[in-house]
Amino acid sequence: MLIARVLRNDDRQAFGELVRRHQSLVRGFLRRMLGGTPELADDLAQETFIKAHRGLRGFRGGATLAVWLCAIATNELRAEWRRRARRAEFLEEDPSADLPLDVDLGSGRDLAIGLALLPEAQRAALVLCFEHGLTHEEAAAVMGCPLGTLKSHVSRGKARLRDWLAEDRETA
Repeated sequence: MLIARVLRNDDRQAFGELVRRHQSLVRGFLRRMLGGTPELADDLAQETFIKAHRGLRGFRGGATLAVWLCAIATNELRAEWRRRARRAEFLEEDPSADLPLDVDLGSGRDLAIGLALLPEAQRAALVLCFEHGLTHEEAAAVMGCPLGTLKSHVSRGKARLRDWLAEDRETA
């Protein structure tokens, strides 16, 4: 088992293999959540794996390693959002104006733009469940919320996306 090798011998090759196995999930989740800022998503993914390496002794196996890593990534994401909000408050900017730079609302409505416009919790719930295939229970563990709350985020996010995508058909 790779985790045991890392813990027993500080085996960097074993940890590297863990990173290789899970980096697309972590990076994909962060990139989707941050929209048009892949460099920041990659930085947060790197920080996620650094924290995972430091905290691997605390991994108890109650959830899968992928869920545990996504929970760390979610915490990194929340910290980034707090930094952005403080920075926006300091600069007297509107933090809700933080849409990805590549969003062009004039080019028609698509799912990526709709996701970028959702509140963070709804976006995270949808991305974890539908894009990354986590169960509702796993996604709730990642987000650190009760199962019912996660289901509400999924339901509300789907409804908002459905309404947003339907607006395009109505104006066409």
